[in-house]
Amino acid sequence: MTSDIKALIVRAFGSEVLKKLVFSRPASPDAAKKISGRLCAHRGRRILALEYSLPDDTVAQRNVGEGELSEYLDSVLDAYKQVNLITTLGDAERKFSKDGKEVLLGADKLERKLSAKRPEFERAIEALDNKKERLLDGDEPFLFALSISDKSGRVHDKKQGKFRQICRFLEHISDIYEKLPKDGEITVFDLCCGKSYLGFAVYHYLTAIRGRRVRMLGVDLKGETVKRCELLARELNFTGMNFISGDIRELPKDEKPNLVLSLHACDIATDIVLDSAAALGADVILSTPCCHRYLNDKINAESLSFVTEHPHLKGKLCEVITDAIRLARLRSFGYKVAALELTDPDDTPKNTLLRAVRSKGVNTDKAREEYEKILEFVLGDKKESYLSEICK
Repeated sequence: MTSDIKALIVRAFGSEVLKKLVFSRPASPDAAKKISGRLCAHRGRRILALEYSLPDDTVAQRNVGEGELSEYLDSVLDAYKQVNLITTLGDAERKFSKDGKEVLLGADKLERKLSAKRPEFERAIEALDNKKERLLDGDEPFLFALSISDKSGRVHDKKQGKFRQICRFLEHISDIYEKLPKDGEITVFDLCCGKSYLGFAVYHYLTAIRGRRVRMLGVDLKGETVKRCELLARELNFTGMNFISGDIRELPKDEKPNLVLSLHACDIATDIVLDSAAALGADVILSTPCCHRYLNDKINAESLSFVTEHPHLKGKLCEVITDAIRLARLRSFGYKVAALELTDPDDTPKNTLLRAVRSKGVNTDKAREEYEKILEFVLGDKKESYLSEICK
């Protein structure tokens, strides 16, 4: 019996046994190099959570709902020469022989298992909603000190969003942990740290969960906020954590951080963070931008005028373009970059996480040329003065 790969994927999805779905060997050089998907539950509905590995070494994400699955598969199956379906009942693979003939491996066996009457089978669905297992329980002392939870470990109702944001950020830290030094001390800078919610969480994660020795420096212009954070670090006995008040552009250049964090630095402050982190030679940068006003009165692209003539849409466009320019700039400094979702959009509208990992595999000359082309397209003759304010 010959089975259709699309039908198998749809049945594995509906039966909740789909563990992983991988599309590889793209037919076009402009397509994503690989698409990986996993079955997840989100707000009571099944979705296929997809991650695209793009040709320029960036990563994109997309969620496909059950109602969209068939149409999505029609669009993507013809674009890839190899498909691997991994389930709890067995695996199937579609590929093409040298003469172009379609070959299905393991499909008949998987079809029989999917069709067999059985009382139950191992489900592979992952939870992406509030029931998801987290790296924090809520009873960690730093969460109580930050007024996120009470002494019993119950997260305050008004802080549920912040708690989910912190937990999700720690998952991002877990994802890049292998890029940090394997032994010895880890140096972390929290720039434009504010109350340093993420700083305290990352310090806890690296020391209490990973068992590492950490030196963390938080920097912010607000002196009173810095003093409160310093006192809190001493109360928690976070001995490797210190805070200073000052301009991050004036940090000594003789100390290289392994990891730079920044949460919601306002407007151009995010650009200052990213440039400072790159200048310091940070191994990994994780930054969540805040407002994006800077580009509004500078964008000068006639081909985009059908958008920019509408102020509300112009603001949204500038937000996306600003972050794309930031990633292009970081790539020109030798980083592999990605724009990721930080947490649920209901928890915060400022929900984009910019991730940059230093890599020897980046062609910086080509990346710099691409960055200049992007600036010229967006800004025209204003490109020379773009971000001139970030360097003193």
